[in-house]
Amino acid sequence: MTATVDDVVARYEPVIGLETHVELGTVSKMFCGCSTEFGADPNTHTCAVCLGLPGALPVANAAAIEATIRIGLALNCSIAQWCRFARKNYFYPDMPKNFQTSQYDEPLCVEGYLNVEVDGRTVRVGIERVHLEEDTGKNTHVGGATGRIHGADYSLVDYNRAGIPLVEIVTKPVPGVGALAPEVARAYVTELRDILRTLGVSDVRMEQGSLRCDVNTSLNRPGEAWGTRTETKNVNSLRSVERAVRSEMLRQAEVLDGGGRVLQETRHFNETSGDTRPGRSKEEATDYRYFPEPDLVPMAPDPTWVESLRADLPELPAARRARTRAALGVDEADLAQMSNAGVVDLVAATVDAGAPVGEARNWWLGYLAQLANARGIEAAELEITPGQVARLIELVAAGTLSTALARQAVDGVLETGSDVDVVVAERGLKVVSDTGALAAAADEAIAANPEVAEKVRGGKIAAVGALVGAVMKSTRGQADAAAVRAILLERLGVDES
Repeated sequence: MTATVDDVVARYEPVIGLETHVELGTVSKMFCGCSTEFGADPNTHTCAVCLGLPGALPVANAAAIEATIRIGLALNCSIAQWCRFARKNYFYPDMPKNFQTSQYDEPLCVEGYLNVEVDGRTVRVGIERVHLEEDTGKNTHVGGATGRIHGADYSLVDYNRAGIPLVEIVTKPVPGVGALAPEVARAYVTELRDILRTLGVSDVRMEQGSLRCDVNTSLNRPGEAWGTRTETKNVNSLRSVERAVRSEMLRQAEVLDGGGRVLQETRHFNETSGDTRPGRSKEEATDYRYFPEPDLVPMAPDPTWVESLRADLPELPAARRARTRAALGVDEADLAQMSNAGVVDLVAATVDAGAPVGEARNWWLGYLAQLANARGIEAAELEITPGQVARLIELVAAGTLSTALARQAVDGVLETGSDVDVVVAERGLKVVSDTGALAAAADEAIAANPEVAEKVRGGKIAAVGALVGAVMKSTRGQADAAAVRAILLERLGVDES
């Protein structure tokens, strides 16, 4: 396979496009009253309507329509004055009706855009359409090595998800980004996720499938027509969006370099290997035999109502970042790092609670980010508030806690849900400032490690770190490391000056 993306763009021009599916956070499904709660026993949130039983008639969910319009407005789209649903016909087991109620040539929102910042460059990603439909059920393939239908012993279908309101956001093709194509794809989905979270229309949990992305990729020689695209389906993490584009660029370049032809097909991204695998040939719109849904009336959003929704939009992430950057006084690189980690608002709230900007930034990008990554969650999902982080920073600044003790306090807050001061008191987390106690601990460390002590006396001052570690261990991390080091050097008769 071609070695790098730079090798690919030396010979080919990539074009990407993204189709993002967003499960809306409504209480009930798109066309019936069944619950949308995640995690229920299979096939318990179903009824005659979402199962498509004879005689059952759908009724559109008004909250889902409003949420879709708000998404369109946030993405600078024009809102249709008249549109309607259609039947998208296909015979797969994940839709019990054998068709999906969707929108085809008359979507609710069209012709928008979203600007993203990548490597100091602003890239405008055109939005072709934002349309509303219902989600499909979930297939589980049992047996086999891959978890896919090929090689499985049998398959199970859970229709709880079938009928949940689903918004599909389709970009226009994005050419001209060259080697940045993978990063642009990730930046777009990241910004889109932040907008959706800000709007409060979805929990956008990619690991639960409430935000899924299909990634389209093609290559062409400079000056030639765009190449044949592939569609990598249901990519479920930001990192994987970037990796999927990169993998397809490398794979397609290898095919074309060898004189082969890229097939128009759907592909699946392998999280372990980081490459894509073929799925099925890609259908065209005509294959779905769209026709207007006869059981639902067309929609004609009142322009006055649409404008009232526009006026009520919250401050969107880009505007919030600009305001936060000015308020915090950080540079673009710092802001980009905080934004990529999803902690801009958390840092700002911690500063509002009284913490210095630098300390708030370091905590949310450092230890707290590590904890979130270890748990596979966003930093905002940690059970600790910006106010509690500000209190920890205050205790460290006052000398009551060392950084190590503050981290133990964070662990305690996350484990117990108690407030910072309660955890500190209950666990006895307090810096040992008694110089007599520290001197005694230093003497014990020197006596227990005579060879190390002799090295320090002989001029190898860096070796004192081992003795500091011994004291910190004996004091359960409650000593001030700098004070311990000074005491040890004094006891050993070493003058650093």
